[in-house]
Amino acid sequence: METLEKQPCPMCKKSTLALIEDEKEIPYFGKVYIFSMTCSNCKYHKADIESTENKEPSRYTIEISGEEDMKIRVVKSSEATVKIPHVTTIESGPAANGYVTNIEGLLNRVKHAIEIAKEDAEDDVDKTKAKNLLKKLLNVKWGKEKLKIIIEDPTGNSAIISDKAVKESFKVKKQ
Repeated sequence: METLEKQPCPMCKKSTLALIEDEKEIPYFGKVYIFSMTCSNCKYHKADIESTENKEPSRYTIEISGEEDMKIRVVKSSEATVKIPHVTTIESGPAANGYVTNIEGLLNRVKHAIEIAKEDAEDDVDKTKAKNLLKKLLNVKWGKEKLKIIIEDPTGNSAIISDKAVKESFKVKKQ
């Protein structure tokens, strides 16, 4: 692992940014580089993951149906879009992060975003909708409800590592 400390932060401009690059072997996926930058002053954070080998654009689809599925490994690059039908879509883009987690960790990120939206909502309809989505996520975690998760990555640097996951290639739309 390589670390560069005291780098200038792109947000606050102070020399309080740590740059980290690490190489990891992820079972059933291969070798990856993990990059991150974190500012100890303003708390800016950016992370990404990149496979060491070139991969084709891919779409992974999985239906979560029980508590055991919470342990399934997820690799998501910053270029990937995560779609959870009837719940949310996590778009790729300049602010997106890459990470290695599991289904439970992914659902916790979604839960956190919904909680923030619920707190910020001024309309009772929006608050009720957020409350229902949070209830649905809890039921999914407990294995009481099913949920489909789709990860589309034009770089092929993402995966859902499970025999239950369906992998297919997909065409990248031209901008």
